Amino acid sequence: MQHLWAPWRREFIKGPKPQGCFFCAAAAADPAQDADHLVLARTELAIAILNRYPYNNGHLMVAPKGHLANLEDLPPTVANEVMAMTQRALRVLRQVLSPHGFNLGINGGKVAGAGVADHIHQHVVPRWDGDTNFMPILADTKILNESLTTSYQELRAGFDRLP
Repeated sequence: MQHLWAPWRREFIKGPKPQGCFFCAAAAADPAQDADHLVLARTELAIAILNRYPYNNGHLMVAPKGHLANLEDLPPTVANEVMAMTQRALRVLRQVLSPHGFNLGINGGKVAGAGVADHIHQHVVPRWDGDTNFMPILADTKILNESLTTSYQELRAGFDRLP
């Protein structure tokens, strides 16, 4: 029997949780530190950030810069900017990674699956025909075909190219 290991997931599952909100830290950081925080793009009111623990290559999140837990609490201007950033993310992902489709979703609250329940964010997960196979089901292992650093560099270049 062969074993495939995904030790990077262990840090997420059992590792110490960072203090504070990583969305707020990324939004407040100097743009020169965007690579450290995996920030792909920023506007006045929203950020796009690569997921450190992705379901698929290119899995990113779009969040308002303000620390709000509930979608219904977003002022209309912020909600519009989050949606505009999500549309931009879809265009970039289509151009850079050529996925066959996407899962878009917001998990509202911890009970709904939100890993960060107190800062609303939308997941954008690229999908390809055949990207679901027996590994996640039988071996509880997801196979990603490129490193997080490579994904960040390619997607950041895409965001820099596409307005």
